[in-house]
Amino acid sequence: MALSTAAFGVPAGSSLLSAQLRVFLSAERAVDDLRRYFGVGLAPGGVAFTGSRFEHLAGGGDLPSVADRITAEDLLAVQTLSVTIPAPVALDILEGSLGTRLSGLLRAIPRDIDMVDAEVQVLDAGSPADQAWHLLTEQPDIGWVIAGKILARKRPRLISVYDRVARCALGRPPSFWLALHTALRQDNGSLHRQLLALRQASHLPQSVGALRVCDVAVWMGHRALKHTCP
Repeated sequence: MALSTAAFGVPAGSSLLSAQLRVFLSAERAVDDLRRYFGVGLAPGGVAFTGSRFEHLAGGGDLPSVADRITAEDLLAVQTLSVTIPAPVALDILEGSLGTRLSGLLRAIPRDIDMVDAEVQVLDAGSPADQAWHLLTEQPDIGWVIAGKILARKRPRLISVYDRVARCALGRPPSFWLALHTALRQDNGSLHRQLLALRQASHLPQSVGALRVCDVAVWMGHRALKHTCP
């Protein structure tokens, strides 16, 4: 399932996606879910979710010193989101030609811009981000979920985590990246501002970006419904 398609104007599914996201973000449980996930105000003996380390491990995947190469710490961070990267692919990323090719593409993907502020061409079909996603999905046992999580680790402000739980909760727009991009920009960025307000209300650090607030609020909210996601 490709995450990007050639699309200009309003991508299919963006209005529905916006409405669905607001249901999760406006839920009474959203603040408590975020605090529990990231371990804010835990009771003695409480443990945060392992995914709370995804963007923070080793200082983050978008630090200037490592932003354009995938490190062992990045691969470990991705595994905190309950996926496993096959050893041969991991070694090729760290020591082989795959890592070199991905680094070339990462150099062309902005690291200091939020999705809401990015031009559509940054995420559209044929963009370096799209090429990197396709390159990863071509590797043995690296599906669309793992590919997306690797790129979200490297560009957390620009690329959202989109996995099977998110797909179950939000559906399958022809282009999730573009549909989310449009949803965030609608109404003068009101959805983006809601995410920042939710981060503040949950007392999360600014190192947890708007997209990650969105990811976790949806994941926790949908998980609580105990739906079985394909």
